[in-house]
Amino acid sequence: MLDLAIVIVNYNTRDLLRNCLKSVFDSRGDVSFTVVVVDNASTDGSPEMVRAEFPQVELIESTVNGGFAYANNLGLKQVGFASDGTPQADAPRYALLLNPDTELPPTALANMVAFMDAHPDAGAAGPKLVLTNGALDLACRRSFPTPAVSFYRMAGLSKLFPRHPVFGRYNMTFVDPDRQIEVDSVVGAFMMVRREAIAQAGLLDETYFMYGEDLDWAYQIKAHGWKIYYNPAVTVTHVKRAASRHSLKARIEFYRAMDIFYRKYYAARTPIWLHALVVTGINIPWRYYQLRALLKRNPQNHNGKEVDG
Repeated sequence: MLDLAIVIVNYNTRDLLRNCLKSVFDSRGDVSFTVVVVDNASTDGSPEMVRAEFPQVELIESTVNGGFAYANNLGLKQVGFASDGTPQADAPRYALLLNPDTELPPTALANMVAFMDAHPDAGAAGPKLVLTNGALDLACRRSFPTPAVSFYRMAGLSKLFPRHPVFGRYNMTFVDPDRQIEVDSVVGAFMMVRREAIAQAGLLDETYFMYGEDLDWAYQIKAHGWKIYYNPAVTVTHVKRAASRHSLKARIEFYRAMDIFYRKYYAARTPIWLHALVVTGINIPWRYYQLRALLKRNPQNHNGKEVDG
């Protein structure tokens, strides 16, 4: 049985993917692993690069861009997990969701596997992610976006009082980034999950296109009694592409994911007054970015004058 299967979902990130794969195959330590790259219908030559430069990679070329959860599920099925998460005999001990815009230090994989081995109660874990400027990627340790936590974030209280143990819960900004802690979720850019936890939680929810599916998976994993850990003893670089992060599509999908998660887990038990606040807080920016996207696709108003998309 392999220690680890690494699933990397790629969409038009050829050069970042190359650097990521190079760092993966430069790994050292006593850990056996396989790598699956799922390409979401890229047009930048990513599949050709993988075939030419990394023939040891299992490459899945999707004919459609079905989103992050869809593609990760293709990879997980490839390495031995059934559609309901049931591991087949050849499934690895751990599965790692890894973004193509990450770069690993040589011992990251071995150290994270050792961490999971040392914490048998861990259903999932993630490392300390740092951006290229050395700043902490705040998404690498999170609380679930409950109505209260979401309100603090949307109201700006989490930014005004980042060290407050209540207002700073969204990204755990009140906790020392070098302190190992149990969290609600780590980020799908580097999320190592135990075989047995996948068997109980199932695969990722493909209702999400991008954003939210890692939080949802973490929710399901914790609901089955597992813990999730942030392990800052391992540090991984996360390039985090600025262009995609600020695209209209990304913003729309961010708020869409918030709506899906809230309605799936919290709406039915939220007081009506708070429900109204949460739904309004999600829908105002969501509809705003949808309108901007619509205007960008139709760059003329009813008078025939061009508008700014």
